[in-house]
Parts: sequence; structure tokens; C-alpha cells
Amino acid sequence: GSLAGLIDISAHWMTDLKEGVCLAGFWFNHEHCCWKYNTTFTDRDKCPEWKSWSQLILGHGEGAFAYILNYLMYVIWALLFSLLAVLLVKGFAPYACGSGIPEIKTILSGFIIRGYLGKWTLIIKTITLVLAVSSGLSLGKEGPLVHVACCCGNILCHLFTKYRKNEAKRREVLSAAAAAGVSVAFGAPIGGVLFSLEEVSYYFPLKTLWRSFFAALVAAFTLRSINPFGNSRLVLFYVEFHMPWHLLELVPFILLGIFGGLWGAFFIRSNIAWCRRRKTTKLGKYPVLEVFVVTAITAILAFPNEYTRMSTSELISELFNDCGILDSSKLCEYVNDFNSTKGDDLPDRAAGPGVYTAMWQLALALVMKVFITIFTFGMKVPSGLFIPSMAVGAIAGRLLGVAVEQLAYYHHDWAIFSGWGYAMVGAAACLGGVTRMTVSLVVIMFELTGGLEYIVPLMAAAMTSKWVADAIGREGIYDAHIRLNGYPFLEAKEEFSHKTLAMDVMRPRRNDPPLTVITQGSMTVEDVESIINETTYSGYPVVVSRESQRLVGFVLRRDLIISIENARKKQDGIVSTSIIYFTDHSPPLPPSSPSMLKLRSILDLSPFTVTDQTPMEIVVDIFRKLGLRQCLVTHNGKLLGIITKKDVLKHIAQLANQDPDSILFN
Repeated sequence: GSLAGLIDISAHWMTDLKEGVCLAGFWFNHEHCCWKYNTTFTDRDKCPEWKSWSQLILGHGEGAFAYILNYLMYVIWALLFSLLAVLLVKGFAPYACGSGIPEIKTILSGFIIRGYLGKWTLIIKTITLVLAVSSGLSLGKEGPLVHVACCCGNILCHLFTKYRKNEAKRREVLSAAAAAGVSVAFGAPIGGVLFSLEEVSYYFPLKTLWRSFFAALVAAFTLRSINPFGNSRLVLFYVEFHMPWHLLELVPFILLGIFGGLWGAFFIRSNIAWCRRRKTTKLGKYPVLEVFVVTAITAILAFPNEYTRMSTSELISELFNDCGILDSSKLCEYVNDFNSTKGDDLPDRAAGPGVYTAMWQLALALVMKVFITIFTFGMKVPSGLFIPSMAVGAIAGRLLGVAVEQLAYYHHDWAIFSGWGYAMVGAAACLGGVTRMTVSLVVIMFELTGGLEYIVPLMAAAMTSKWVADAIGREGIYDAHIRLNGYPFLEAKEEFSHKTLAMDVMRPRRNDPPLTVITQGSMTVEDVESIINETTYSGYPVVVSRESQRLVGFVLRRDLIISIENARKKQDGIVSTSIIYFTDHSPPLPPSSPSMLKLRSILDLSPFTVTDQTPMEIVVDIFRKLGLRQCLVTHNGKLLGIITKKDVLKHIAQLANQDPDSILFN
């Protein structure tokens, strides 16, 4: 919660820094700077203390030269922020780039990415997130906030032995952390818990549910007490919708759903194609240059259009706002004729010239956002996807809303429509098309906007967009990125319906060399060290003897290396010919032989085993439910082979007629 408050406040200030500076104190952003002046409503943007760059340098803010100077300063600041961000990421924490949700899904499914949730990643991600958001790039802070929250959770876990020793407990903490991350990103504690359940977590027991809820609640409460926006709301765009919607309006809502689904599928396809391009060509070798070019293009295109010049979250809040009589925004310039007032409601009004220019600018902003986000997501800066997709949807929704409203105005016998509810439904539809969330999306949206009347339209749009997007491409953006990066992630939602057995999947195969094993009482330190040096496996099964091959346990490579090193340093008489024992009682030694090394303490005596006749369906289920990394195969108690998660994934790919070697685990 505190980190989110810090990020919000500094991003807000730095975004305004691109346009001007406050003389009362350079640390005030535009809004805070103008608070103490009683400006009238019409010139609320002109207050004496806030100076744009041209006013500071030239002394006046009018004319072509001033415009060009402001333009130049805007682009320079944007480039400065994004360059700083990418250099910090490149230099200190390469894992701080991207959104972080695909990796967290993978970690929660039982795969270890070392250092991904470490303290360096946390520090750099927090700093660079502020820089990336303020540089005006088309990205949001939501996904990265989940990553930041999970880093906090992981670092805190290391302080308590109960969690440091227990992987399962640590994953529960990470699930709760993900919920807290979404809770502060959107001010939606319940939405956060549902997001963690639906999108991020792999295994979500009931006790994690209320713990996540508690974590999300505390996070939201902390953010609320920091009050980053100064309006006692947790998010920038809070709206109070109190307009009933008409049954006929379900048609445009479903149209928005279809648009969201199409956009989501299009975005995933193009973004994955571009990221694959980045991975395979020379483009990936110049991350700094890439960020520089994309920021330059974004800033140059964004400045002339006031809807792209403001930060994306401000744009969304502008689009979510309904038009009161006093609103001076261009979106609300209607032709006022107050003869036909229905009670205290605003009448249907013809659109004024301001609305038409706003429509044009919004249409251009839509085109720009649609294309530039494809190239932005996946660059080497922290980038979330929620805000840009919501912006695309909100623009489309607002355009449709105004169109429907004008139709209703010119056909007086039609029912009245509200123009701004569409922006919210459109935002939900686009976000659903990209991430394929359903339940959590609807809850996040109505917690975000407080629009309870709009639950049914939101559900309709979210479901439609999911169906449309699923019809075009099976997976959401996060799963697509998991597959692109080659993380070993077993999708928990898909069925496995083939009749293969464990013996078909396990290695060694028929003509492979036998499995590398360690015996429990006949190998010397030298033998074990040579096994460690010759192979790269992360663990070895321990058997009674070479002849009987009866399974005793499993020992991890790291533990072996550390124990042998420590014994050589600290224990007397340990040499290369010392015998290693994994048994309880070691036999008495003849006096001449070197002392022995007892390693029973590092032996896992309950490795997960299945028999060779176990159907693969059950094995896949075990891997999914328990988040296993490997599983040993036995026959009558004798060790036959091993199945790792990567074997299971390759097997599934083979059955789906894909080339199993095309799955790279890098």
C-alpha cells in the first residue's frame, strides 16, 4: 500500500513536469499547485503559480514559438524518463522489465526463477515504474504493482523460518500478495482476491481466500490513508453512475463486447509476433535504442492531441465522467436549450462543435493507442497492460455512446440513452478480450467506478468479448507470453484425455544410458563429485545398491555440493576416498580407512513416486495439483526412471502434434 502511494504521487508529479513547473514549490504537481487560488471554473487551468515551460523561458505562453518550445520540452522529458528507466533495468535488475504476471503465474505453478522476486528487483521496479509511467509511454502500472507486491511478500517470507523452509506456505503468501497488488492498483480489494484466484494462482485453498482478502483490505486501507490523489478515492477514475440503462442498450453493449474480443485477439497476435521477432532477430540486442525510438514516436504523436497528451489514467477518468451542466470539457459542449427539461435531469441535447472536435481527436487517439501499445508491451521497461486496454475500450465506448445519444436525440420517439456508461462497458470488454478474465473483471470494474446498476451490461460485454476472443485464439496474453518465453507451465484449465502410461513418458527411454543414481552406502566423495561435475541435473535418486535398485530417497544437487564443501572445510579426515553414507546406522570402520561422511540429513525420504503402470492422466493431474517439478517411477519398489515437468509438457505437445523440441525452456 505504501509503495503504491509513493508510485502514484511521484508519477503524478513527474507526468505534470513534462508540461510545466510550479513556482510555489517544484514538488507540487499541477493540481496541488493551483489549490490555494480561488480560480473561477472557466479558467481553472490558469493559475499564477503554475508556469508552462514556454512561460518560464520566453515569458509568454502564446504563439507558434511557445508551442514548439513546449513540444520540445515534452519530448525531451519523456525521452529522459524512459532512457533512465531502461538503463536502470538493464544495469541493475533485468527481471524488472515487463509486467511480471506471466512469471508470477509460473512461479506459483512450482517453477523457480532465481532472483525474480528479490530485493534488487523490488527497488529497481518501483523506481523505473514511476519513470516509465511518467514518460507517457502507452503502459499502465497495474501488472507491475502485482510484481512489486509479490516481491514484498517474498522478501518478508525470508524473515520467518516457517515460510523460509516451506515452499507451499510461501506460495500462499504470494497468492495473497498478488491480491494486494491488484487491490491497490484499482482500489478494488474484492476484485484483487478474485483476480488472484482466477488469473494468477495455481492452487488456491480456502484458507488462502480470507487471508488474501485480509491482505488486500490492509493494502487498500494503507493506500487510503496516504490518499495519493487528494480526493479520498483510491483510484483516479471514480464515477458515480446513477442512470438506469435501457433494455435496448444491450445491443450496443454486446457490440462493444465483440469489439473488445476482436481487439484482444488482434493485440495478442500482433504483440506475440513482435515479441518473437524481438527474440529472434538483432532487435533484441539493442533494448535501449528500442525504448528510445518508441518513446520518441509516442511523445511526438501524443503532444498535438490533448487526449493523448494527458496520462492514460487521466484520459480514462475524463471518458468515464458524465456531463453535468457546469462541465467545461470539450466532450460536454452541447447546444443548450433548456425549454425541454425533464425534471432535474439534463435534457437530450444536440452536440455542439466541441463534441465534434473531441470525437475526431478521440478517434485519432484510439488509432494511436491501438497500434503503439503493440510495440510498447514487452519492451525492457516495467509495463502493465490494464490501463492501455481500458483506454482503447473507453475511447471506443465513448464514441459509440455519443453516437447512440445523438441518434436518440434526432429520433425523439426513442428512449433516452446515457453516453458515458458506454465508456466503462467498452473498457471492460477490451480488458476482457486481452486477459480473458470474466468474474474478477466485472468485480474490479464496478468496484472501480461504483456503478452497481451496470453489472449486467458489464457481464454481457465481458462474456461476449471472451467468447469472441476465444474463438479466434485460445489463450490470453499472459499464457501467450508464458509460452513465448518457454516457461514450464502446465495449464490447469485444460483436459488431458489420452491413454498413455507413465512408462511411455519417463526417461531413460529404451536405448538411453541408465538413470544417474547415487547408492546409499558404497560411493566415495570422489565418485559423487565426479557425478556432479559430469551431469547438470538438479537432483539425484538414492538407491540401496546398483544391483537391487530399490529406492531410498532423493537428494538435491545444491545440498550435496554444499554439504561436501562444508565437510571438507570443517570435518577432520574427510578426503576423496571417504565413503558417503545415507543410512541411519553406518557399519563400523576398519582403523586404517578415512573417516566417513554421513549425509542422511539432506536426503528427502519421501520423494513423490508413481508406478510404471500409472495412467498419464493421473500423473498430469498430480503435477498440476501439487505443483511438482519431478516424480520418480518405480516398479515393484525398484527405481525405473524419472518424469520431470518438462517431460510432461513435451509429451502434451507431442500428443497435440507439435514438435516437442519447439518448446524451448530458456
